[in-house]
Amino acid sequence: MRYLIFLFILCFSLSCNWSASREEKTQELVSQEIQSIDWKDVDKYPLFDDCDETVSKQEQKKCFMETLLRHFSDTLEKSEFVLQEAVNDTILVDFVMEDTGSITLMNIHNDAALRKQLPDFEKQIKNSLGSLPKIQPALKRGIPVRAKFRIPIVLQ
Repeated sequence: MRYLIFLFILCFSLSCNWSASREEKTQELVSQEIQSIDWKDVDKYPLFDDCDETVSKQEQKKCFMETLLRHFSDTLEKSEFVLQEAVNDTILVDFVMEDTGSITLMNIHNDAALRKQLPDFEKQIKNSLGSLPKIQPALKRGIPVRAKFRIPIVLQ
């Protein structure tokens, strides 16, 4: 009888250690998987309806950027800006593509002279971003994620 109780206690204590080591292994695998993920890149770029989702990631990025720049260009061409001096400058527009597909303007990098000549430029950029057609958000492992982008706009 003593041997049976001893065997029972031994089996019980070993089973607890076995489940604990199993949890540790699972946690270790999860940690390794998280460390292997490149958090600075997405698996699929945001897509407009006219972009093909079956092409490579670079082609998706190219389609997204070209469509976005074309939209900016069309919107800015419709605006009538009056300048006192000739402008040949590049403006950087930082924005975040939310996981819902909406866009949030973060910052516009331009110099003070350009801001003085074009005081409504930032408002025009916000309006242009607001009038974009529907966009599917970026994907990371099949899950919609936020993605930050910087678009250069060349003014001549």
